[in-house]
Amino acid sequence: MEKKRNKKLMQGKDSPLSQHGSDMLRSIVEGVASVVGEEFFRSLVRSLSETLDVNCAYVAELTENNARLRLLAFWGGANFLEEFDCDLSISPCGKVMDGEIYHCPRGIQSQFPNDKSLSNLNIESGLVIPLAATDGAILGVLAVFDDKPMEIPADDLAIIKIFAGRAKAELERKFAEEAHARIDARLNSILATAMDAIITIDNNYHILIFNQSAESIFHCTAKDMLGNSFERFLTPKFRRLFEQYVVSCDKKKELVCYVWASEGITACRANGEVFPFEATISLAMEGGTKYYTIILRDIGERVRAHAEIQRLLLEREYLQEEINVNHNFDELIGQSPTFIKILENVEKVAVTDTPVLITGETGTGKELIAHKVHKLSRRNARALIKVNTAALPVSLVESEFFGHEKGAFTGAISRKLGRFELADGGSIFLDEIGDVPLDVQVKLLRVLQENEFERVGGTETKKVNARLIAATNRDLTLAVAEGEFRDDLYYRLNVFPIRVPPLRERRDDIPMLVHYFISKHKNRLGVEYKKVDDKTMERLVQYQWPGNIRELSNVIERAMIISTGGRLRIELEETLVKSASAKMEDAERNHILKVLLETNWVINGPKGAAQILDLHPNTLRNRMKKLGIVREPNEP
Repeated sequence: MEKKRNKKLMQGKDSPLSQHGSDMLRSIVEGVASVVGEEFFRSLVRSLSETLDVNCAYVAELTENNARLRLLAFWGGANFLEEFDCDLSISPCGKVMDGEIYHCPRGIQSQFPNDKSLSNLNIESGLVIPLAATDGAILGVLAVFDDKPMEIPADDLAIIKIFAGRAKAELERKFAEEAHARIDARLNSILATAMDAIITIDNNYHILIFNQSAESIFHCTAKDMLGNSFERFLTPKFRRLFEQYVVSCDKKKELVCYVWASEGITACRANGEVFPFEATISLAMEGGTKYYTIILRDIGERVRAHAEIQRLLLEREYLQEEINVNHNFDELIGQSPTFIKILENVEKVAVTDTPVLITGETGTGKELIAHKVHKLSRRNARALIKVNTAALPVSLVESEFFGHEKGAFTGAISRKLGRFELADGGSIFLDEIGDVPLDVQVKLLRVLQENEFERVGGTETKKVNARLIAATNRDLTLAVAEGEFRDDLYYRLNVFPIRVPPLRERRDDIPMLVHYFISKHKNRLGVEYKKVDDKTMERLVQYQWPGNIRELSNVIERAMIISTGGRLRIELEETLVKSASAKMEDAERNHILKVLLETNWVINGPKGAAQILDLHPNTLRNRMKKLGIVREPNEP
C-alpha cells in the first residue's frame, strides 16, 4: 500500500502540469468549486485527504491570544472530527508561526513527544502550511497528517499551496462577514439610540423600521406600527411633498437621492395632534425594491447623525460587495512565465502607494489584478472603491468622482459624497480611465499631485489620501497623440504600468483554465464533469481568443450545456476560426503595424494611418483593438 501511494505522489513531471498534477487539481477543484464558508473548509480537508490518500487533514484558525488553534474542519479519514484542541507550544503547527511551511516526511512523533494527538492517531508524517495575511500575520493553518511516511513532490506541493491560498481567502471572507455583522450591530445601535425619529417604509407606505425616538414623537409603539401604513401620519402638505419626491426619483432613475423638508411641513401623531418638523427623506434600492427612510430631527443633529448613518450604509454596501466576490479574487489562475511575472510585479508594487496603470484587452482580468493590488496593500482594511468611467454619462463623471453640493446643478437636491471621499485612507479603482473627459482629467491630475479637490458647486477644499489604481483597454499613447488624453496625466498614471497579456500570449495557461471553468460551471449548471480529449484541447490552445478569458469561460459554459456523455464537445465551426483566417489576420496586423510605424502612430489627419489605409479613424481603432495592436510604452 505504501509503495503504491508513494508512486502515486511521485509520478508525472510533464510541463506545464503533469497528468497526475492535473488529475489532482481537478479532483480537489471538484470538491470545493461550488461551496463557501464552513462547507468550503469541510470539502477542502476531505478532498485533500482523499486525493493525497492520507489519514487526516484539517483547517484551523488562530485564537485571539495566538497560543492555540480553533478547529474549522477536521477530516479523520472516515468522518469529520468535532473535538480538537491544539497547544502551539507542543504541536507541529507551532513550527509555522514564522510563516514558513513545515514538512516532516517521517518520525514526527519523536519530534513532538508531548503532542498526544499524534500518538492517539498513530501519526508518522505531516505537512503544515501557514495561512498568512498580507501583513504577515498568521490567520490559521492547513495541515495534513498520515500514519505512513509522506514524500510530497514539488508539483503536488504547489497545488496544495494553491488551495491553501483559497483557504486563506475563505478565512479572510469569514473575518469580513464578522466585520459586516459588527457594522450591522453598530447600525442597529444607532437606530435604537438616535435622539430623532428614524422610519423606513416600502413603496406601499408599509412601515419597516420604527425606532425608539419615533415611538416617542408619534406617541405609539413600534410593535403596533411595524407592517402598518405610514399614511396616518401624513398631513396634506406632507403627502404632496412625499409624492412629488417619489415621482422625481422615478424620473431621474437615481439609485440614491434625498430631499430635505426644512420648515412649514407638519405631520400627525397617533392621537391626531399636528406638529411641525424638519426632516430628510432618502431613497434606497435593494433587490429591485424601493425603500424610503424619513429622519425627523433638528438640523444640527440631522447633519451629524445622517452623515454617520449614510457612511455606515455605504461602508456596509462595499463590504457586502467585497464579501460576495471575495472568493473570485484568487481566480488569478496561471503558471506561464508571463503570468508569473505579472504576479511578481503586483506583489512588488502593492506594498507602496504608487499609482498603478493596468492595460490590456477586454476580458483579460484587469479588475482581478486591481483587486489583488489592493488586497496586498497596507490599505486593505478599507474596501476598494470602484468606478466604471465608461458606464457614466459624461455630465456626471465629475460629480461621481468628487461629489457635489446641494443645488450645484438641476437635480442636486442634497450634498453627495464623491468616490474619492469614500476612498479616503484606502484605494480607488478607475476602470476605463481612457474615457474620462478632458475637463475632468485636469481635476484628476490635481488629486494625484496635491491630494485635494472641491466638490461640484463647492468652494471648500477637501484633502484626500487615496491610492489610485486605473485600468484601460485603450492605447493611451495614441490618445495623447490625438489630443484625447492629457500627456501630464498619462505620465503621472504611468509610473508603474502592468500590461495584462491577451490569452493568446499565455497559451500554456489554457489547459488549467479550461479545467477550472469546467469545474466552476459543472455544479451551477447541474451537469456532470466533462473530459477534454487531446485534439479538442489542442484546438482550444491554438485559438486566438479575441474575447480572452471571458470568452473562454463562455465557450466552456456553452459547450457543457450542449455536450452529451462524459466528453466536452466544442462546435468548432461556430467557435474556432480556421487557420487560413488566422493567417489573414496576421497579414492584416503586420500591414497595419507597418503603416503605424511609418506615421509615428498618428491615426487622424491627412498624413495619418487611417488616411493611408483608406479607413475611418474609428474603424481603424476597432481593427487595432480586435487584432491586439497596442503601442508599447518604450516604443518610439
